[in-house]
Amino acid sequence: MPNYFPPNSNSFVTWLAWGGGIFALLLIVGLPFYARMNNNRVGVPVEQPVDFQHNLHVTQVGLDCRYCHTTVETSNTASVPPTETCMTCHSQLRVDTPQLQAVVASWESGAPIAWNRVHDMPDYVFFNHSAHVNNGVGCSSCHGRVDQMAGMWKNEPMTMGWCLECHRAPEKFLRPASEVFNMAYSPLADPIAQETLGATLVEAYHIDTDKLIQCSTCHR
Repeated sequence: MPNYFPPNSNSFVTWLAWGGGIFALLLIVGLPFYARMNNNRVGVPVEQPVDFQHNLHVTQVGLDCRYCHTTVETSNTASVPPTETCMTCHSQLRVDTPQLQAVVASWESGAPIAWNRVHDMPDYVFFNHSAHVNNGVGCSSCHGRVDQMAGMWKNEPMTMGWCLECHRAPEKFLRPASEVFNMAYSPLADPIAQETLGATLVEAYHIDTDKLIQCSTCHR
C-alpha cells in the first residue's frame, strides 16, 4: 500500500497532541483564575440608584463615617443608612434637584432605597466590622481613600490571602484608636518603627495573634 503521509507525520501528530493538551490545561487552570479576578472587580465603580458622592460628603461637608454607618463600632455590619439619615439635611438642601428624586421618592413612600452591594462577602465567611475598628484597623485599610471617591468601588480584593497578610502580621497595619476613622492616615514609613508601634498596639488591644490565624475565626 502506498504511503500517503510524509515521514515526519507522526512527529507532527505527537506535537499536535501535546499542544492540544497544554492548551486544555491552560484553559482548566486559567479560566477559574480569570473568573476570580473578574469577580473581585477591584477598582470598578458600582452603579447605584442614587449618585451619592463620598468625596463631597466627607471632604467638603465634613461628615464622619459613623454619621451614616452608625453600627460600625458595635455590630458585624457597618449598616446602610436609612433614607431618614439623608433627609436630615436634604429635606432642606437641594431637595428639588434631579439627583435627589429617588431619595425623596423613598422618603415619601417609605420604601428603602435599593442600594447595590459593593462588598458581597461569601456565606462561608464571617466578618465583624466592630472587631476590626475597635482593634486598630482603619476604614481606609480595607476601603481605600473613600473621602476621595466620587463613586464607590472595591479597593482591595478581599480574598483570604489578602486578609491573611494582616492576620499573620497585624503589627504591620494597626493604627492608634484615634486614627481609625482618619482616611489620610498611613502606616509609619519606617517598617521597624511601624512594627514597634504595632507590637505595642497588639498588646494594648489585647489581640490574641494565635487566634487570628485559626480557621474558625472567619469560617464558622
